[in-house]
Amino acid sequence: MKLSACGLICDECEYYEKECNGCIAVSGQTFWAKEMMPNHTCPLFNCAINEKGLVSCGHCHELPCDMFRQMKDPNSTDEEHERSLVQRVSRLKQSV
Repeated sequence: MKLSACGLICDECEYYEKECNGCIAVSGQTFWAKEMMPNHTCPLFNCAINEKGLVSCGHCHELPCDMFRQMKDPNSTDEEHERSLVQRVSRLKQSV
């Protein structure tokens, strides 16, 4: 299982190995971040890895922070997003 900096499972993503090789491999410059973010980098990756020098959000004592909670896939419902947050935090804490 390949885990992203924010706890998503890369292997389960429909874009993995097509439009993205995982945020670690592309230094946070995922296909969607290149299109949507001013600095072309995922804000969660930027915060945890670039700014704080951590391995992932799982190593941050603020997990889950406001940014982590607010970064929502626009295609998911609020209920799906909440379930995803719980799963991702659990994965990240287990990987530490």
